[in-house]
Amino acid sequence: MKVVVCGAGIAGLALANRLAAHGAEVVVLERSAAPRQQGYMVDFFGPGYDALEAMGLVPAARQVAYELDEAVLLDEAGNRRAALNPKQFANGPHLDFMRPDLERVLHDSLPPEVSVRYGAGLVEVAHDEDGVTVACADGSTVHADLLVGADGIHSTVRRLVFGPEAGFLRYLGYQTAAFVFDAPDIHRATAGRFCLTDTIGRQMGFYGLRDGRVASYAVHRSPDPTLPADPRAAVREIYRGLGWVVPQALQACPPSEQLYYDQVAQIVVPRWSRGRVVLVGDACYAVSLLAGLGSSLAVAGAYVLAEQLHRTASIPDALAGYERIWRPLAEEKQQTGRNGARWFLPETPMQLRLRRTALRFMRLPVVNRYVAAIVGGKSTAVIKNLTDDTASAAPTTR
Repeated sequence: MKVVVCGAGIAGLALANRLAAHGAEVVVLERSAAPRQQGYMVDFFGPGYDALEAMGLVPAARQVAYELDEAVLLDEAGNRRAALNPKQFANGPHLDFMRPDLERVLHDSLPPEVSVRYGAGLVEVAHDEDGVTVACADGSTVHADLLVGADGIHSTVRRLVFGPEAGFLRYLGYQTAAFVFDAPDIHRATAGRFCLTDTIGRQMGFYGLRDGRVASYAVHRSPDPTLPADPRAAVREIYRGLGWVVPQALQACPPSEQLYYDQVAQIVVPRWSRGRVVLVGDACYAVSLLAGLGSSLAVAGAYVLAEQLHRTASIPDALAGYERIWRPLAEEKQQTGRNGARWFLPETPMQLRLRRTALRFMRLPVVNRYVAAIVGGKSTAVIKNLTDDTASAAPTTR
């Protein structure tokens, strides 16, 4: 079986790894000219961790993970207001990565026979019951048995095959940014912890990286989903006046092309496959940063899809099985994100004080377990069950 995977992000690279392990011929097409360096720190646990473990990649992942002792809220003078342990949300092993680092681990895990083509954006897709042909911007074409859209929330595959983005995107009322900069004093102040401004309607966070730089995260309320023409100027304007180290960080904000900036949104697609085309990860079930676990769900969903393709008698049956198994968990996490959208950032001083109080209560064991169940979701054995079945599942031909 030959599979074209559109997108060399977390979902696409995880899928390529697993498909290649099962003997499939895999071509990965990525519209960016090189691996992307933008992105923020992600909490990684749950089914994604189980999938990494099944793929034998946990040791490599631990090499690039960060040990964050706490997430702490600081006022405009840098005084501590509240704190929590990020690991308290995980029912099991927990890792923190910079998103590009996890992508590099997945990329480096691919066998040589997997072709990863950067600068190969899709411009056309033709598919029927027997296969799919994709045309790239460089004039080349690729024919395969299956096309997988793993190309993120603004998926080209979804647009070309399923329809315009507006029909699937659910904006949650926030916009977010992330960038990396040099600031030795901020690095010293944030090493080993995730520092967040304790502010209303907008928030910036900082954490020190092992290379001496500082990574920043920013999120603010915005009723208008329209993205700014100049993200750098927008970030400097929206977040000015927050105090503490924010002015220095804004001064170091890089040009717009080096800045990650996007809507906080979800993607809801009524059906994840059409003919010989299927979607995975943010392309079909983006949960948003309000829900968390997006990277974990990307890896785990890719694992489920690969296993179904390996052990099911036909591609249509495999795609139906993948959606039947994975959609309920993805929809549960999306609901968590929607439920949390209203209180994610305080809108008033009273809400700010209530958040501080709530964080103090979260240190209580009973409350801690309750919050972990909400944020982490129900315990799932989907990946472990598939892994246990792999030994008895013979490869199929189509």
